[in-house]
Amino acid sequence: MANYYLQKLPEGMREGEKVVYPRMQTYSLHDFETVLKHMHTYAANISEGTMRAVLEALTETMKSWMPLGHSIKIDGLGVFSLTLGFDTSTPSEKAIANQKGQDDEREDPKTKYRHICIKGINFKPDAELLADMNRETTFDKVEADVVVPRKGMLSRDERVAKAKAVIDENGFMTLSDYVQATGLSRTSASLDLKKLVADPTSGIMSRGSHSHKVWIKRP
Repeated sequence: MANYYLQKLPEGMREGEKVVYPRMQTYSLHDFETVLKHMHTYAANISEGTMRAVLEALTETMKSWMPLGHSIKIDGLGVFSLTLGFDTSTPSEKAIANQKGQDDEREDPKTKYRHICIKGINFKPDAELLADMNRETTFDKVEADVVVPRKGMLSRDERVAKAKAVIDENGFMTLSDYVQATGLSRTSASLDLKKLVADPTSGIMSRGSHSHKVWIKRP
């Protein structure tokens, strides 16, 4: 049985509506070694070394083919595809020329950054995978009331203290945990955590990436 809680969208997300939606309660992050051990229980006749090699080969295949414009479809799992964006860390040639005084024309913000980079990977799960999970899973509500995100009125030190309290209790902290602890929106919480990780004095670091990212105390 899995657990969930109900959360209301922050004010301003959908004007005039009070939208409540269920959120999964996440308790742990299974790293690569743990995943291999779980996989071995379903296919004991295949060594963990072979499984590791297959997964590593899949990763290398994705790295080689997806940047060339190919999506990756794995039957029973889903489809992986890239998302692109502007690389704001690298200015365009025109911006560089302006900085050198070669062009006095003010640059249009829309063309300030011309370089394109990979921003993330989309994953669309196979319909049968979702159907199988729904057939085998039931959900239990863990919060009596709807969780309402509060405006971020906490100071930086208060937010750090709450984050460390969550980590002390669970051994790690998810983005959802930080949202609940601080009342920030997911976007604001994500940006705030980036700043905390970049600041060694916060005592907080991250592990993992994307949806598997968690935060822990610095050693």
